[in-house]
Amino acid sequence: MYLRYFGLNEAPFSITPDPAFVFLSPRHRDALAHLLYGIGKGGSGGFVQLTGEVGTGKTTLCRCMLEQIPEGTRIALLLNPLVTPQELLAAISEELEIDISESADSTRLLVDNLNRFLLAAHSRGERVVVVIDEAQVLSPEALEQVRLLTNLETSKEKLLQIVLLGQPELRELLQRRNLRQLAQRITARYHLSPLGPKDTHLYIRHRMQVAGAQRNPFRRSAMNALYQRSQGIPRIINIIADRSLAAAYAKERADVTAAMVHAAANEVQLGERQVRRLRWPWLAAAAAVLAVVALGVALFNDGRPSAGSVPGGLDEAGNHPVEVSAPAVVEQAPVQQVASPLAAVTEPEPLPAEQAVATRLDADWLDSQQQQVWQALAGVWRDEDAAEAVRAACNGDNGRGYACLRDQGSWSRIKRLNLPVVLVLQGDFPSKLLLRGINDDYLLVGAPGQSQTVTRDAVDSRWLGTYLVAWPQASGWPAEVGRGDNGPAAETIVAMAARVDVPYQGGQVFDASFELWLRGFQMRNGLEPDGIVGKRTLLHLMTASIEEPQLLQTWEN
Repeated sequence: MYLRYFGLNEAPFSITPDPAFVFLSPRHRDALAHLLYGIGKGGSGGFVQLTGEVGTGKTTLCRCMLEQIPEGTRIALLLNPLVTPQELLAAISEELEIDISESADSTRLLVDNLNRFLLAAHSRGERVVVVIDEAQVLSPEALEQVRLLTNLETSKEKLLQIVLLGQPELRELLQRRNLRQLAQRITARYHLSPLGPKDTHLYIRHRMQVAGAQRNPFRRSAMNALYQRSQGIPRIINIIADRSLAAAYAKERADVTAAMVHAAANEVQLGERQVRRLRWPWLAAAAAVLAVVALGVALFNDGRPSAGSVPGGLDEAGNHPVEVSAPAVVEQAPVQQVASPLAAVTEPEPLPAEQAVATRLDADWLDSQQQQVWQALAGVWRDEDAAEAVRAACNGDNGRGYACLRDQGSWSRIKRLNLPVVLVLQGDFPSKLLLRGINDDYLLVGAPGQSQTVTRDAVDSRWLGTYLVAWPQASGWPAEVGRGDNGPAAETIVAMAARVDVPYQGGQVFDASFELWLRGFQMRNGLEPDGIVGKRTLLHLMTASIEEPQLLQTWEN
């Protein structure tokens, strides 16, 4: 969504463990050294233990380790160890490509087969290492079985090296008295702690650079806020940073601010303490009060220590007798041409005077809007009785005569869409707000008859780019249309494509030529260029044919 806006080649804060983005802080380098020590001859058989909080990078380090394994090393990697002891033996054997077809039901046979495999590998000069991720979920019985595997040995050395990766609970588990024999066999252990403030800054810069950024959009204060909200845990940094970039894109800002980071964190860290930005006047007043209080305490103590049918219309069970076969934006199913009550100004008036523009959203007024947002959205389509159908569509039920898309974007993207949308606002309680008009500085928000003109900044402080857009659509309209489809939907889509800003001038069928044009259309509109018409692509194709409703650019209060 925001890649082109920030000049990126790929998403910089994906939570998948991509080795290309690996940032090795001093802590991570030490941890990796311990893992490599464990799979090398320095392990001397036995166990190597790496623990760390959720999201600190244990699995990523494991992948780095697997890319650097010494020659002549066989690895069995277990990612889901929540199994019985016998299932654990079978999983290890399968990872090592040992035939267990005749021994899967017998623990003794599984151990015998594994022992023969290890002796053969030893004779070839190979080392065998078992790596168990999420080892804290192993049962005590499974851990004891793992310990017994280290008894497989020659007269001079162990045949198997075992690496345990897990959360801090693993350390607690191994402190149990009945597992003391296993704990005594751990030859190397390391606990991976979160990043510090400095490393958090370096981590963010590193990932932005790898993603192709020419500059780091995160201000220093934003990176400080990222550390504060994530406590240096890389996975949480990634989630909040990604959401913050989306917010900056939505607000069309070149930089990510601390306020955006806190707003993004409030959204993704549900149930945790929310952080609000203090306005400077209040901050200054608070500082002054604290200074006075501190001075008074110092004097007192005297030095002592202190303490539209688009596509289709409602089906026969609904209210609009529009054919189900195709969107009603072309000749096959004409758009329902009705005058919108939102566009009743015969001569567009300039924006209201400055004193009529709100600079913040009133909490009581915003709360009142929650009860009528679906009614208001249905009203812009001149279908006041469809509020429940609109609500259902935006909750995933597209079978009641309306479709709805939840999307992420910027003000520019919404302006290109040119349809009223429902903004999803963040806060202590997420809110929904109908957007009916927009220009360079102001927004027209709220239900008809109760609308307000507000500055963009008034909404920017709570909007991170998520919006909902709904439209009348027959329940029979397909979820996707692609090359080779020859039904009415495909015909209508090709006809719609002749009306956009760069029109399609080919034939009348959805063939390879149209698919090529469609991919270009998708790229121009910031959509995934997959050559398939799903909800997002359909919506952007439709907008050229929709005369009403549209976003207002001038209005009266």
